[in-house]
Amino acid sequence: MQAENAVSTAESVGTLADFVPLNDAEPLKPLKICLLGYRSHPYSGGQGIYIKYLSKALADAGHQVDVISGQPYPQLDSRVQLIKMPSMNLFETGLMSIRPRHLRSMTNIIEWAGKLTGAFSEPYCFGRRVVKHLHKKGRHYDIIHDNQCLSWGMLELQRRDFPLVTTIHHPITSDLSIALKAANNWRERIFIKRWHSFLIMQKRVAQSLNNVVTVSERSKEDIAAAFGIQPAAISLVYNGIDTNEFRPLEGVSRIPFRIMATASADAPLKGVAYLLHAVARLVSSYPELSLLMVGKPKPGGDTEQLIEKLGIAGRITFVSGVSTEQLVTYYAEAEVVVVPSVYEGFGLPAGEAMACGVPVVSTRGGALPEVVGDAGLQVPIRDSDAIATEVAKLFDDPGLRQRLALAGRNRIESLFCWQRVARQMTNYYEQVLDNVDS
Repeated sequence: MQAENAVSTAESVGTLADFVPLNDAEPLKPLKICLLGYRSHPYSGGQGIYIKYLSKALADAGHQVDVISGQPYPQLDSRVQLIKMPSMNLFETGLMSIRPRHLRSMTNIIEWAGKLTGAFSEPYCFGRRVVKHLHKKGRHYDIIHDNQCLSWGMLELQRRDFPLVTTIHHPITSDLSIALKAANNWRERIFIKRWHSFLIMQKRVAQSLNNVVTVSERSKEDIAAAFGIQPAAISLVYNGIDTNEFRPLEGVSRIPFRIMATASADAPLKGVAYLLHAVARLVSSYPELSLLMVGKPKPGGDTEQLIEKLGIAGRITFVSGVSTEQLVTYYAEAEVVVVPSVYEGFGLPAGEAMACGVPVVSTRGGALPEVVGDAGLQVPIRDSDAIATEVAKLFDDPGLRQRLALAGRNRIESLFCWQRVARQMTNYYEQVLDNVDS
């Protein structure tokens, strides 16, 4: 476990309104950094990917990095220490897993009761557990970096003078709005609102945080509007893509007319329904067309029902839980990657595909235009016909596919590599610490 010696902290941490813009300057000294994630496995979504690659990039830059996480636990570089902060993990174990020993902890009772009533209590409960741990063993860290937990516990850490930084990837209010529009009836809307009740906490916490960073200009605008924060109080450090892992593969042949997409199949935010309608339109012109979906639909859910209705089940293969190596191979086999999202705070699937040298058709949802730029084809959100038109354009033009593949790889290497992210994030940490010491 970590050393117990304390490092003094100063009175308060200033807001980013006082800071100079972030840059790529080399760090002044190695830092002791603690990253927090209430669930951090890469298969759990973008937040887990962020923890995995940011911690590795910071270790590459010479920093000492620990990660405190609840289940499902992250995949980390060997130089990064994982400090497990177990939750009750009720999404895996179920409500009936509670035992008498769990009742000795008020945090466990709160987590169980939240799940019982349809609420998502993990961020709140993770915050309680982290405060207790860091109060005993966390004074040697230079920086505590919260990965969108946004719990009351984060404000308690700030009150106790821990130098705290928080990444907000995008406001979950966007997910709530899109999910409510896609709900089939009033019962679903009630459940959706209950599950998202943690947003009340997150909004109030975000308004009181001293140091907030986000991953795109669009997220910065949307966070400011949704959470009532001045845009000047939010800094920007783009996400990165590991261009060593996500790369073009030699010796792997493209599968003719293969489309690939990476998305939570039943999440309305990801726009999978619009891609499926586009596929149904394309099959008559391209009888060899196939779609590989990285993501697993719920049995009998909206996605499965739509596939059955469109009569395209034989065209689609779903895969989930694949390794990074296998994912890169899938990219290498695809002729086109489609990102049909209604909203993205950054757009990792687009960046990964571009890094792998695959031409991309992307919507203009959220921050996707910032990632894709002119190195891919962009379409309006919720427009199946536009997706089909642009995919057909790529199927019919090998030269265009090649030009976009090269442009995409070059764009990711120059703008979104993790080495650059680590330099910018370290610069941000140093500004926070300078403000503490002043």
